[in-house]
Amino acid sequence: MLTIYGVYRSRASRNYWMALELDIPFTSVPVIQARRVADPLSADAPLTTVSPAFLAVNPMGQIPAVTDGDLLLTESLATNLYLARKHASSSLSPRSLAEEGDMLRWSFWAANEVEPHAVKIVLTYDAGQQESEEGKAVIAVARRALKKAFGVLNNRLAATGHVVGDRFTVADLNLAEVFRYTQTEQALFDAAPHVKAWLAACQSRPAFRKMMETRLGEPE
Repeated sequence: MLTIYGVYRSRASRNYWMALELDIPFTSVPVIQARRVADPLSADAPLTTVSPAFLAVNPMGQIPAVTDGDLLLTESLATNLYLARKHASSSLSPRSLAEEGDMLRWSFWAANEVEPHAVKIVLTYDAGQQESEEGKAVIAVARRALKKAFGVLNNRLAATGHVVGDRFTVADLNLAEVFRYTQTEQALFDAAPHVKAWLAACQSRPAFRKMMETRLGEPE
């Protein structure tokens, strides 16, 4: 049985979405980021990333952590690539070695070239600093850094509307979850119409909507 450790309001959302797309059974174990709890080690604290019970599962103390039998996986994008490979009959999975290479390439690209800048935007909004001079400066720098990535992906999507092949795959899912962090920056999407249409299509999928409904139902 697949077990996903982490709340939906975390990068675990990627793994929940993937499991729902594959329509595979899984167990959800809510684990909250320790920074969200005043005293995460108190006797009445919920399960957090510093709780001994969770550290026994993932000594790195990060969510999501996913177990599949005796196998522990701790990187959300890599976990999705693993699930796609394991459930090879799914349309989300690679149909050839070349497709698998492309899915790996684009997932790593998103993690390295997009997510670091996108996270700065999210954290600025989470801190309520988006209207401060410092916050505006951080967002402006991130936006400039992301402009090239939006252009690259826009050109990639121009052919088929998908990242790899001519269908929705794990590559689309992985990138969509990274680019979701940038949705406050409408100017970037307006300048990249293929990206804008692609993300809307990804987020219209029933599995995404189900994941997001649960996510929005969790406390902030």
